[in-house]
Formats: sequence, structure tokens, C-alpha cells
Amino acid sequence: MLHLKIGEIARQADVGVETIRYYERQGLLAPPLRRPSGYRQYDDTVVARLSLIRRLKDLGFTLAEIKELLGLWFDTTTRCLHVRQRAEHKLADIQTKIASLRQKSRSLQRIIRQCERRDSLADCPLWTGPDENVRPGPARAPTSKHARER
Repeated sequence: MLHLKIGEIARQADVGVETIRYYERQGLLAPPLRRPSGYRQYDDTVVARLSLIRRLKDLGFTLAEIKELLGLWFDTTTRCLHVRQRAEHKLADIQTKIASLRQKSRSLQRIIRQCERRDSLADCPLWTGPDENVRPGPARAPTSKHARER
């Protein structure tokens, strides 16, 4: 088993040194052994764990969810079903976000089309929104108490 310094691990896993330290503080990585000099000493399995963390992040899992998934790996009662349930929950979250983003996209497209037919900033559909009577007022400089009393 190789013993590597944090910089070597960071290069091999293509992450920053601070990311590794952060993951240690968050409990995603076990605290490393220390050399007599105080340098962190990692074994080469850390690179694989960092790659797994990156892959899970790319799939949309939060660090808290990743920590939970990593905990399942060491639980002898865990079955693939338990991991699949978490993946299904994440998929449902992502699909909800996609639906929300599609709605926002449609709304912005509608506003852009309406904006093409208008010239005045006061009639801009981005300002008017769903309630045509509500428009932002002109920007005003804040006044001091003394200016109001004059």
C-alpha cells in the first residue's frame, strides 16, 4: 500500500488540496495518519474514494447525501435496494427541478416575445409581471431625516 502526501492525492484525484481537507472535516474522508513531521499520510484508496465522491456529485447528490451513501458501504446490512431507493429519490428531486426550470423557461420566453412588441421601458413585461398594475417606481436616492424635515 502506497503512502502519499496530500498534494499527490490531490493531483491523482484531480481535486484541490483544500477540497480534501474540507471532505475530511465533513467526515467524507477518514482522518489520515500523520508522519512524524506532521504531514498527512494517505493510502492510495483515497483516490478511489475521491473519484466516487466526484461521480456522486456529478449525479446531483449533495455532500450530506454522499456521506450517507458512503456510510451504507460500511453497513453490513445494506443491500443494493437501499442504495437504489436513494438514487430513485434523487431522480425524483431532479425531475421536479427540471419541471420547475421548464416552467421558468416558458415564462421567460413569453416575456421575451412580449418585449419584442414593446418600446417603452414602462411597458416592459418583465417589470409588469402577472399584475399589470404593479410597476417599479423610479429609483430614488435615500433621503436623510434632516432632508425630510426641511
